[in-house]
Amino acid sequence: MPQFRTTSGEETRALGRELAQVLPPRGLVLLIGDLGAGKTTLAQGIVEGLGAAREEEVSSPTYTLVHEYGDPVRVYHIDLYRLDSVEQVRGVGYEDILERDALVLVEWGERFPQLFPDKRVEIRLRTVDDGDTREISITGLEHLESGIGGSLGCYPESELKPN
Repeated sequence: MPQFRTTSGEETRALGRELAQVLPPRGLVLLIGDLGAGKTTLAQGIVEGLGAAREEEVSSPTYTLVHEYGDPVRVYHIDLYRLDSVEQVRGVGYEDILERDALVLVEWGERFPQLFPDKRVEIRLRTVDDGDTREISITGLEHLESGIGGSLGCYPESELKPN
Protein backbone atom coordinates (compact mmCIF):
# COMPACT_ATOMS: atom_id res chain seq x y z
CA MET A 1 0.00 0.00 0.00
CA PRO A 2 1.68 3.26 -1.09
CA GLN A 3 2.02 5.83 1.67
CA PHE A 4 3.11 9.45 1.60
CA ARG A 5 3.72 12.24 4.06
CA THR A 6 3.05 15.86 3.14
CA THR A 7 3.86 18.85 5.32
CA SER A 8 1.68 21.58 3.79
CA GLY A 9 -1.50 22.14 1.85
CA GLU A 10 0.56 22.88 -1.27
CA GLU A 11 2.40 19.56 -0.96
CA THR A 12 -0.94 17.77 -0.55
CA ARG A 13 -2.31 19.48 -3.68
CA ALA A 14 0.90 18.66 -5.57
CA LEU A 15 0.57 15.00 -4.58
CA GLY A 16 -3.02 15.14 -5.88
CA ARG A 17 -1.77 16.50 -9.22
CA GLU A 18 0.69 13.59 -9.49
CA LEU A 19 -1.95 11.05 -8.47
CA ALA A 20 -4.24 12.40 -11.20
CA GLN A 21 -1.80 10.97 -13.72
CA VAL A 22 -2.23 7.38 -12.43
CA LEU A 23 -5.91 7.37 -11.45
CA PRO A 24 -8.29 5.75 -13.93
CA PRO A 25 -10.19 8.24 -16.13
CA ARG A 26 -13.41 6.49 -15.11
CA GLY A 27 -13.71 5.11 -11.61
CA LEU A 28 -14.41 5.66 -7.95
CA VAL A 29 -12.07 7.19 -5.36
CA LEU A 30 -13.11 7.35 -1.70
CA LEU A 31 -11.35 10.13 0.22
CA ILE A 32 -11.29 9.02 3.85
CA GLY A 33 -10.27 11.06 6.86
CA ASP A 34 -11.46 13.16 9.78
CA LEU A 35 -12.59 16.77 9.46
CA GLY A 36 -9.61 18.87 8.44
CA ALA A 37 -7.56 15.89 7.26
CA GLY A 38 -7.07 17.38 3.79
CA LYS A 39 -9.62 15.52 1.66
CA THR A 40 -10.73 18.60 -0.26
CA THR A 41 -7.15 19.86 -0.53
CA LEU A 42 -6.11 16.58 -2.16
CA ALA A 43 -9.20 16.73 -4.40
CA GLN A 44 -8.12 20.21 -5.55
CA GLY A 45 -4.85 18.75 -6.79
CA ILE A 46 -6.50 15.77 -8.46
CA VAL A 47 -9.07 17.91 -10.29
CA GLU A 48 -6.40 20.37 -11.41
CA GLY A 49 -4.06 17.53 -12.42
CA LEU A 50 -6.80 16.16 -14.68
CA GLY A 51 -7.21 19.59 -16.28
CA ALA A 52 -10.88 19.74 -15.25
CA ALA A 53 -10.58 22.97 -13.20
CA ARG A 54 -8.05 25.21 -11.48
CA GLU A 55 -7.42 24.34 -7.83
CA GLU A 56 -9.03 27.59 -6.62
CA GLU A 57 -12.25 26.59 -8.40
CA VAL A 58 -12.49 23.36 -6.39
CA SER A 59 -14.29 23.63 -3.05
CA SER A 60 -15.88 21.25 -0.61
CA PRO A 61 -19.32 20.12 -1.75
CA THR A 62 -20.51 19.81 1.88
CA TYR A 63 -23.64 21.89 1.33
CA THR A 64 -24.26 21.34 -2.37
CA LEU A 65 -23.40 17.61 -2.06
CA VAL A 66 -22.08 17.30 -5.65
CA HIS A 67 -19.72 19.45 -7.72
CA GLU A 68 -19.00 18.79 -11.40
CA TYR A 69 -15.73 19.75 -13.07
CA GLY A 70 -14.78 19.85 -16.73
CA ASP A 71 -16.64 20.48 -19.96
CA PRO A 72 -17.73 17.85 -20.66
CA VAL A 73 -17.78 16.74 -17.02
CA ARG A 74 -14.71 14.62 -16.23
CA VAL A 75 -14.80 14.71 -12.43
CA TYR A 76 -17.63 14.51 -9.91
CA HIS A 77 -16.81 15.50 -6.33
CA ILE A 78 -19.37 14.24 -3.81
CA ASP A 79 -19.51 14.92 -0.06
CA LEU A 80 -21.70 12.66 2.07
CA TYR A 81 -20.87 14.27 5.44
CA ARG A 82 -24.32 15.78 5.98
CA LEU A 83 -26.26 12.68 4.92
CA ASP A 84 -27.52 10.23 7.51
CA SER A 85 -29.09 7.37 5.59
CA VAL A 86 -28.70 5.17 2.55
CA GLU A 87 -31.93 6.64 1.18
CA GLN A 88 -30.47 10.16 1.34
CA VAL A 89 -27.35 9.03 -0.51
CA ARG A 90 -29.46 7.37 -3.18
CA GLY A 91 -31.40 10.64 -3.49
CA VAL A 92 -28.20 12.39 -4.56
CA GLY A 93 -28.16 10.17 -7.64
CA TYR A 94 -24.79 8.60 -6.91
CA GLU A 95 -25.71 5.41 -8.81
CA ASP A 96 -26.24 7.40 -12.03
CA ILE A 97 -23.02 9.33 -11.43
CA LEU A 98 -21.03 6.09 -11.05
CA GLU A 99 -22.23 5.01 -14.50
CA ARG A 100 -20.92 8.15 -16.19
CA ASP A 101 -17.64 8.37 -18.05
CA ALA A 102 -15.86 10.31 -15.31
CA LEU A 103 -13.74 10.01 -12.20
CA VAL A 104 -15.87 10.19 -9.03
CA LEU A 105 -14.26 11.53 -5.84
CA VAL A 106 -16.33 10.82 -2.71
CA GLU A 107 -15.68 12.33 0.71
CA TRP A 108 -17.17 10.47 3.69
CA GLY A 109 -18.11 7.48 1.52
CA GLU A 110 -16.78 5.12 4.20
CA ARG A 111 -19.99 5.88 6.12
CA PHE A 112 -21.94 3.91 3.48
CA PRO A 113 -19.57 1.13 2.31
CA GLN A 114 -22.43 -1.11 1.17
CA LEU A 115 -23.33 1.40 -1.56
CA PHE A 116 -20.03 1.41 -3.40
CA PRO A 117 -18.43 -1.21 -5.64
CA ASP A 118 -15.45 -3.20 -4.37
CA LYS A 119 -13.41 -2.04 -7.35
CA ARG A 120 -12.36 1.38 -6.14
CA VAL A 121 -9.43 3.40 -4.93
CA GLU A 122 -9.33 4.42 -1.27
CA ILE A 123 -7.15 7.31 -0.14
CA ARG A 124 -6.87 7.68 3.64
CA LEU A 125 -5.62 10.95 5.06
CA ARG A 126 -4.55 11.48 8.65
CA THR A 127 -3.12 14.57 10.33
CA VAL A 128 -0.07 14.07 12.51
CA ASP A 129 2.35 16.14 14.51
CA ASP A 130 1.69 19.87 14.05
CA GLY A 131 -1.62 19.52 12.18
CA ASP A 132 -0.07 20.55 8.84
CA THR A 133 1.57 17.17 8.33
CA ARG A 134 -0.54 14.46 6.70
CA GLU A 135 0.04 10.76 6.21
CA ILE A 136 -1.72 9.58 3.09
CA SER A 137 -2.17 5.90 2.24
CA ILE A 138 -3.64 4.49 -0.93
CA THR A 139 -5.28 1.15 -1.71
CA GLY A 140 -6.60 0.01 -5.06
CA LEU A 141 -3.68 1.37 -7.06
CA GLU A 142 -1.24 -1.47 -6.71
CA HIS A 143 0.46 -0.39 -9.94
CA LEU A 144 1.31 3.01 -8.44
CA GLU A 145 4.84 3.98 -9.34
CA SER A 146 7.16 4.23 -6.38
CA GLY A 147 8.48 7.51 -7.80
CA ILE A 148 5.20 9.36 -7.16
CA GLY A 149 5.68 12.06 -4.58
CA GLY A 150 9.47 12.01 -4.61
CA SER A 151 9.75 15.17 -6.67
CA LEU A 152 7.45 16.94 -4.21
CA GLY A 153 9.49 16.39 -1.12
CA CYS A 154 6.80 13.95 0.06
CA TYR A 155 8.24 10.99 1.86
CA PRO A 156 7.45 7.57 0.40
CA GLU A 157 6.39 4.72 2.68
CA SER A 158 9.92 3.45 3.26
CA GLU A 159 10.88 6.80 4.79
CA LEU A 160 7.78 7.33 6.95
CA LYS A 161 8.74 7.84 10.54
CA PRO A 162 6.76 5.89 13.15
CA ASN A 163 4.53 8.06 15.32
